[in-house]
Formats: sequence, structure tokens, C-alpha cells
Amino acid sequence: MLVGSAWYLVQRSRAPAGQGGGGGAGFGPGFGPGSGGGSAGVTVGVAAAVQGALPVVVDALGTVTAPVTVALVPQVSGVLIEVLFTEGQHVKKGQVLARIDPRTFQQALAQAKGQTAKDVAQLAAARLTLERYQELWKQDSVARQTLDTQVALVQQLEAAVQADRANEGVAELNLNYTTLRAPVSGTIGLRAVDPGNLVSTSTSTGIATVTQVQPIDVVFAVPQDRVPAVLAAQRQGQLPVAALDRARTRTLAQGRFLTLDNQIATTTGTVRAKARFDNSDGVLFPNQFVNARLQLGNDVGVLVPVTAVRTGPQGDFVYVVDDDNTAHMRGIVRGIASTDQVLVSQGLKAGERVVIEGGDRVKDGGRVQLAAAAPQGVASAPGAVRRGGRAGRGGAGAPAQAASAPAAGASSAPAGR
Repeated sequence: MLVGSAWYLVQRSRAPAGQGGGGGAGFGPGFGPGSGGGSAGVTVGVAAAVQGALPVVVDALGTVTAPVTVALVPQVSGVLIEVLFTEGQHVKKGQVLARIDPRTFQQALAQAKGQTAKDVAQLAAARLTLERYQELWKQDSVARQTLDTQVALVQQLEAAVQADRANEGVAELNLNYTTLRAPVSGTIGLRAVDPGNLVSTSTSTGIATVTQVQPIDVVFAVPQDRVPAVLAAQRQGQLPVAALDRARTRTLAQGRFLTLDNQIATTTGTVRAKARFDNSDGVLFPNQFVNARLQLGNDVGVLVPVTAVRTGPQGDFVYVVDDDNTAHMRGIVRGIASTDQVLVSQGLKAGERVVIEGGDRVKDGGRVQLAAAAPQGVASAPGAVRRGGRAGRGGAGAPAQAASAPAAGASSAPAGR
């Protein structure tokens, strides 16, 4: 203790006359950051709390999914004689894409038509015979058994004609199947079979795949705790959904929320959700991984920068600076947050000033100096204040600067050693 007192007297004797007060050297009553005993206190940055709103969002990893994907599989077997599409081409529903050799099916259709014509002629002859038997029956010139047999023959031929017409329809349908058309509008993929190859209905991959990409869907998972909020927001109207890239730095597309699945996955505790995007520019691609951001609405409250909110043993708090530039610790209840703002639901009013920089050196009830109101020669950042104090020692303005910034004086004393 004696050594410390002696060192203090030596330093005081070396200080300029204007600096010899009780708090100039930084070891007087104002020593220590945030003590409140100095003339200015520590330099801090402040910001005013404002009334505003933050969007309530649900962020989740999603997968781009095509609403419709159809494999172009032949419905009849035959030789592929013609391919009429280009890989990657956008096709319309009903557009002719390929053809199978139709000659076999043309002959089958002709054969079915011939059989139909034969049975129709036999039916006509049987009906005429039936009419004669009916007249003879009235004249009691024919046996009842003969009449009944002719009636049964007519009915048999009528059934045969119906079967022939059904076979004729099947043959015509098979002939139509030799022309492969686009089942939906979309983008056609790579060709899997070249012309000249034999294709059949057992071809699993098909000739190509048509995928609908406009519009397109994004499937993502919603935590089960957020399901009630999603349902409540959905009842209020249409919900916007944004598709972001992997880094969540760029918005790829804007869409709308469609629906939730009807079950919660027990393994993950989430519910599958689907959103739809117009995708007019084609930026979304099937099976692409994106970050889906579902906006449920807005929460209104007092907004402060993220750096203003601190956490202590008693919970979240901020330092509020009053009109006398005194910092007071204030407990708050925080709500949702964005990357740069926090919504405070309780404990703070709009217009109050909160510390956003230098809060680590502030104490409850301590005096602070606002960075914007720092005296000439004292920078706003705490590090700059110390540099200003060291520079002041070599000039005539040093005493004034040391007296106005205790932190600078405190750092300049050891430098004199």
C-alpha cells in the first residue's frame, strides 16, 4: 500500500498544473468504467427504441417438387419408328411426341370390323326369319319350339355383334396408342430409347419423362409447435412464402402457401407443408434444395437493435440512458427477432434510449458519455478514446482532454511508466 501511495504522489507531481485535481489522473473517485463518479463516464453508443412490427416467419429446409411428373411409357408393343421431340423441349398437352409402327394394329382393326360386319348380316337374316315364324305362329302353321329357337338365335347374334363392336373399339384404341402424345404440359427430359428399337408396355423408364415446372411446388417441414399458428394465420387469408438459396442471402421466388399434411411425423415431430410458385422464369428446378420462409403475419411492439439486449442471471435486460446520461438496468421481455432487430413486448417504451455499444463497461446507475456528444479530440469508440488520451499528453490540450475523459486518463497513466 505504501509503494502504491508513493507511486501515486510521483505521478501527481509529474502531471501538469491543470491536471492536478482529484480525478485527472484516473485514480481518483472517478476511477473505473461505469462507476458514475467521473465527470463524463464511459463512452457508449445509444439508439432510440421505436414502435414497429416484425414479420412472424417459419424457416425450414424445402425441396422443389413438380406437381405432375409422367413417364412416357408405350401402351402397346412395337417398333419405335419416329421421335418428334427435342430433349429439354417445352411441350403442350396432346402434342405428338413419338410413333410406333402401326401396321399390325391397322390389320387388327380391319379384322375386327370384318367380323362385326359378318355378325351384323347374320343378325339381319335371323330377324327376318323370326318375323316369318311369328306370322306363321299366328296362323298355327309352325311349332312353338321352332319360334323359340329362332328368338334365341336372334338374341345370340345381337350379343355377338356387341362383342364384335367392343373388339373393334379395342383395335382402334390400340391403333391410336401407336401415336404417343404428351399427357401434360411441361418440360420433356432426356430420351431413353432411340428410333428403331422395340418398345413394350413393360418398359419401366419409358421413352422420356414429362415434368410440369410452371407452376411448381416446394415441400417443407413445419415444427408441430407452430402448426396452430399456421392454421390460425391461414384462416385469415393467403400466406406468402419465399424460396431462398442455400445461404439464405438471395430470394429465388415468391409464392403462396397451399396446405399442411394431415399427419405429424412421429420420428421428426414435424408436419409436411406445400407451397406453390409460378416459376415463370424457371429459377426453381425439380428436386432442388431451397430454404422456405413462410410468413404468418406481423408482431407489433417496441424495436431495438440486437446489440442492445443482454442476458443476465435475472433474464434479459437493456441499459436505458436517462436525460442525465445515467445508465439504468431495465429487465425486459423479448419477443421475436430478426437479424438486426429485437421486438420487446414488455419493459421498454418507444423513444427511450438504450445502449448498443460499450455496454460491457456500463454499470447500473453509472454515468455514461454518448458517442455522438463526445468532446473535440475524443473518438466515439472506446479504443479511440484511449488513443486520444495518449496523444494529448504531448500537447497543450492534454489536461482538458484528460479531465473530460476519465477512461483516457486511466490509460495514459500507465503509459507514463
